[in-house]
Amino acid sequence: MPSNTAAYLLGPKLPLEVRPAPYHSPEDDEIVIKNGAIAINPADPIVQSTGAEMFQLKYPDVVGEDVAGEVCEIGSNVTRFKTGDRVFGMGLWMGKPGYKGAAFQAYTVLKETMAAPIPASMSYESAAVFPLGMCSSGGGLFGKEYLALDYPSLTPKPNGKTLLVYSGSSSLGSNAIQLAVAAGYEVITTASPKNFDLCKKLGASQVFDYNSSTIAEDLIAAFKGKVSAGAIAIGSMFAEGNGASAAEVCLRVAKESEGAKFVAMAMQFPEEKIPEGVIAKWIMEDVHSSGVGKMLFEFLPEALAQNKYKVAPEPLVVGKGLENLQAGIDAVMKGVSAKKIVVTM
Repeated sequence: MPSNTAAYLLGPKLPLEVRPAPYHSPEDDEIVIKNGAIAINPADPIVQSTGAEMFQLKYPDVVGEDVAGEVCEIGSNVTRFKTGDRVFGMGLWMGKPGYKGAAFQAYTVLKETMAAPIPASMSYESAAVFPLGMCSSGGGLFGKEYLALDYPSLTPKPNGKTLLVYSGSSSLGSNAIQLAVAAGYEVITTASPKNFDLCKKLGASQVFDYNSSTIAEDLIAAFKGKVSAGAIAIGSMFAEGNGASAAEVCLRVAKESEGAKFVAMAMQFPEEKIPEGVIAKWIMEDVHSSGVGKMLFEFLPEALAQNKYKVAPEPLVVGKGLENLQAGIDAVMKGVSAKKIVVTM
């Protein structure tokens, strides 16, 4: 049995500490991968600082979501993978203290349906950027309790509806743009001017500067004559450079546009501030149970192989080994633009 190690959270706001950890063999529908790269998400610093209170941790605990690596063991019912396969996937740990599915360790257990093969031309570092960003945006876009959009296809047909993606160069935004375009929707998005070209390469038809003092008015004008499919709000719940939060701008655009008046939010937002006639929900879709995750992990490999889906944001490697995960979290806290922090193994 392999010898495992993990980067443990020992308490709120304490730095990660690398220690020996149990190795878990897979259940019938699971695989075990030896991690080759681990990505850091914007949520990870929040988990580190608030842990037990918000995320039901029991210290010492192991967390993390995004991994890519080599399959070293498979469950008895697994048919999509074999040992030696290169895969990426999303670890499932939240609310399950000490769970074997945490990414911040040398070996991670993944559900077969929450993993996908990596194209031969793609590195572990690039593959690790996808899982949580894809699943979180996919939950907001395709979840039946959220925007409930049509599923993506390798041969999409325009459906005449337009989606607003606020913060298109972020991890969630990059995936949301590509998934929505693959499902036949026009996408209007926001970003800083230096990332306009990136958003258009991902498929957005129009990009607006979210720091503009007239961003809400600009977006409302862009939606005139269009049928809205709703919006996905990514960013802080607090006012940004334009004097309003991502949520507030999206809610205003939804209220003033024709079509779906629904905002899927990648943040919590006070219910009393939601305008009458508009529905807004924090994205908390269980993509494993709902089947959205299975759909996404089946769609993405072929889309990548056919060059119909791009690696975005690009990985920014900050070090090698579990001992560098804390540096990765610190880098995310300082802020990154159009990049995803990755640690190699």
